[in-house]
Amino acid sequence: MMLKTLKCAVRVVWIYRRSQWVALFTTDLDLTVEQIIEYYGARWKIEAAFKEIKQEIGSSKSQTRNYHAVTNHLNFCMMAATVTWIYADHLDKTPQRCYAVNSRSHFAFSDVRKLITQAALNKDFVSFCPKPDKPILNSFIDALLRMVA
Repeated sequence: MMLKTLKCAVRVVWIYRRSQWVALFTTDLDLTVEQIIEYYGARWKIEAAFKEIKQEIGSSKSQTRNYHAVTNHLNFCMMAATVTWIYADHLDKTPQRCYAVNSRSHFAFSDVRKLITQAALNKDFVSFCPKPDKPILNSFIDALLRMVA
């Protein structure tokens, strides 16, 4: 199929979702139907990740106007989200949902943030993030800050 608005050939895949038909478009004509559906599903995970960065981490509340400041702020927000999910990946058991939903068994970003807050308030947290009077040159946090700065 040719789209006039894009001025190129597209492939259309129709899927029946819940109670209606949905058309999925792609300009990559070599993709299989399964790949198109898989990429469409991954798209929502990417959208959810940006929502977490904007709303949960606070990226949208930045008042910076300088290009480098905006870039650095976004990098720090992405680092915070990455560290949060790395923390969640290393948990021994699945976190309990703060707001349970009947049809969902997975946990939310805010559930992991709550666990990190509890861990940060723990007296043993100093061993992970040392106080400024005792600098550790090769700490994990130091390496991350050097990567995004």
